[in-house]
Amino acid sequence: MSDLIRSATLTHYPEVAQSVGIDPRAMLRKVRLPLETLERPDLRIAVTSLRRLLESSAAASGVEEFGLLMAERGALANLGPVALVVREQATIGDALKALARFIHIHHSGMRLSIQPRNDIVTLAIDLRGALSRAPRQSTEMALGSLHRIIRSLAGEDWQPLEAHLTHSPPRNRKYYRSFFGCPLVFNAENDALVISARDLECAIPSAHPLIANYLEKRVEAIDVRPRQWDERVIEVVRTLLNNGDCTADRVAEHFGCTRRSIHRHLAECGTSFSEILDAERADLALRLIEDRSRPLASVAEMLGFSAQSAMARWFKGRFGRSVTEWRGDAREQALAAIRRW
Repeated sequence: MSDLIRSATLTHYPEVAQSVGIDPRAMLRKVRLPLETLERPDLRIAVTSLRRLLESSAAASGVEEFGLLMAERGALANLGPVALVVREQATIGDALKALARFIHIHHSGMRLSIQPRNDIVTLAIDLRGALSRAPRQSTEMALGSLHRIIRSLAGEDWQPLEAHLTHSPPRNRKYYRSFFGCPLVFNAENDALVISARDLECAIPSAHPLIANYLEKRVEAIDVRPRQWDERVIEVVRTLLNNGDCTADRVAEHFGCTRRSIHRHLAECGTSFSEILDAERADLALRLIEDRSRPLASVAEMLGFSAQSAMARWFKGRFGRSVTEWRGDAREQALAAIRRW
């Protein structure tokens, strides 16, 4: 299974995409990410899908610094529970240690190492994956986000000593210099920010160390709580069903694995994809048919049926009554409740 990242990473994607002249929804469809990804920040998506989206967006817009534009608009707030722990630490050094400790909860494939040497500290990021090196846009977004996180804690005047990037330089370095505010090193050995050791001692004025201790315990509980495969698949099925495009292949694509892997993992949990799909489809169907103004053809399409007749056969087999009969019973129950009241 590939690494996963919280979809909160894409919170500002629509506005960034529109600012460079591309259609955000069209780009999500192109890389086969459900549109609901933009509305549910805690949904887990495959890191490979995020990387394809960033690279495709940079190519379609012709904007080399697309990843940095994403980092500029969102950083600490996008980290969810990890952000709560980081911002309550007493010093920048403590905040970076907390970030290094918990970043995998937000992005399971990202690691941050803190390497002190004399009077400087190197903050190196590692984005693992199938490739020996993460794509350019993902790397720049990650390093840019780290820069913005530190600046949000240390103050807008803070600057690193150097910014290192392992890829080749862009055609135009102007935006990069403006973003990082320091000398740039391309074709470097690692992707990193080099900062002064004194920066680690900088106090965070708004910090509450006691609250930080409490939050750390809560986040540790999140970290050790196992998430079973059936829970993960149910979450994705609910999202894809609302988009009218839910198949085992689509779910596998979402996790960056094969359809056979999905079936194997679910079998180990004592269930199957068809059982999960049927249960979630039934729940959604009942909610959709409550709206009497909604055409049944539209309901069938949203539930992923090829025709209304196919949905009708499934519904009667699942609930023992037709949709019309179900709606009639629901109406009679509602009227009876009103009369009792």
